[in-house]
Amino acid sequence: MIPESTAKRIPLRQVKSAYIGSLITIKGIVTRMSNVTPKCTVATYLCETCGHEIYQIIKSRQYTPLFTCPSQVCQQNGNNGRLFPQTRGSRFEKFQELMIQELPEEVPVGNVPRSITVYLNGELTRKCNPGDILTVKGIFLVQPHKGYKAIRAGLRAETFIDAQQIVSHKKNYHNLDLTSQEIREVKKMARDPDVFRKMANSIAPEIFGMHDVKKALLLLLVGGVTRKMGDNMRIRGDINVLLCGDPGVAKSQLLKHITKIAPRAVYTTGKGSSGVGLTAAVIRDQSTGDMTLEGGALVLADMGICCIDEFDKMDEADQTAIHEVMEQQTVSIAKAGITTTLNARTSILAAANPLFGRYKTDRSIEMNVNLPTALLSRFDLVFLLLDKADQDRDRQLAEHVAHVHMFNKHPDLDFTPYSAKIMRAYISKCKETTPFVPDSLVEHIVSHYVMMRQNNGQRKSGKSGENSRQSFCTPRSLLSILRFSQALARLRLADKVSRADVEEAIRLQWMAKADAMDKKAEEQEM
Repeated sequence: MIPESTAKRIPLRQVKSAYIGSLITIKGIVTRMSNVTPKCTVATYLCETCGHEIYQIIKSRQYTPLFTCPSQVCQQNGNNGRLFPQTRGSRFEKFQELMIQELPEEVPVGNVPRSITVYLNGELTRKCNPGDILTVKGIFLVQPHKGYKAIRAGLRAETFIDAQQIVSHKKNYHNLDLTSQEIREVKKMARDPDVFRKMANSIAPEIFGMHDVKKALLLLLVGGVTRKMGDNMRIRGDINVLLCGDPGVAKSQLLKHITKIAPRAVYTTGKGSSGVGLTAAVIRDQSTGDMTLEGGALVLADMGICCIDEFDKMDEADQTAIHEVMEQQTVSIAKAGITTTLNARTSILAAANPLFGRYKTDRSIEMNVNLPTALLSRFDLVFLLLDKADQDRDRQLAEHVAHVHMFNKHPDLDFTPYSAKIMRAYISKCKETTPFVPDSLVEHIVSHYVMMRQNNGQRKSGKSGENSRQSFCTPRSLLSILRFSQALARLRLADKVSRADVEEAIRLQWMAKADAMDKKAEEQEM
């Protein structure tokens, strides 16, 4: 059956009994997926008395096998010939079961997302993964219960969609389908020397200022180069960023906007996510009764970005699940007899509020955010966003917000902001390059890292006159400079990291703490 291409899509919440037996089109996100199993369509039997082959066509998931031979020879002789199933003569086809959940933007506020079961047959199997967004065209059918389940169910029955066609949307960067116009736009962007600034300012232009934060988020979207050694050792290339600051500095809005740009992104909050909801849950499959794994937010965001808001509100037990993901990028599961390791190659973008309501510059970052140092050190960049009173800046911010509310658009920039689709296309082009650090820059990077360690040791011992260290410096800080440098080289579509890339990466790390240092200097002057 070939569905019409002009069929109107029906929201999953509006699929009701009136559509039973009809061809419908729905769109949702894949939350659970079963293994591909053989499904019998034609069962073959062999009679031990007359030797005839008997065929039984199966049209449902459950059937009653034949026991007596229905051939004319056995009926004329009055024999009830026993039938033996012949697996080699039977016909099987691939079968897979999906659970489709309605899109987050279609769920009314305060309601629970609804799901529906989709059956895939034949070549439609293995076309998607958990976390993919699908458009499914199929027949909405009812499957009545049989046997003991029918007695318990009464008049109730389960519904499913027999899929005839599936289309996968929002794939990862490597599977984007670009039109000829988009390819020309990407080539034009590659020739622009100011593409880094323009792309960074195209991220949430409705939000005033925060240019360095937007540059860091753009580098997070691009990412560094993942290195694989000969002994299967893997060095992470994905970038993790933590936005920490006072309330009302548009942290959550930035996270929401990043989920719209990235092809695969999952948005969750720290208080609403348990350890099982982040990693994986062991559930019992209703069709087979076996224990199966259902991926959580970090597994669904594999090869994408996981945005976690209210990161500081998470319980300690849930934070332990993120330690492994942020460095090894795997999720180890040992539950209900299932011991396995799932991939979670994701970049984590988190937002946290200070413990005391507002950031206190006389305390360290760990004490302000109430997060352990082992977790904070896994972030490549911890951006401190402080709400400082500045008359000129406050006036510009108020005028910007008033303009957005009056005209329902952001103020005009010195260039036309890039759309999310064009940015995805250019980032996919950037991810094809694998830049390396030349020998001439090794000494510069090493000397800067050693200087960072010395300054950190002086702050910690109190020699510099500060009560507590403003930041911490671990060997992971060196890897962070390399990742940001590689991401900057990727934006230029270059095969080699330049000195300007390293300087910009170092500047971003310094600017991340600049707000706290400036505010501390102002307090000391007062």
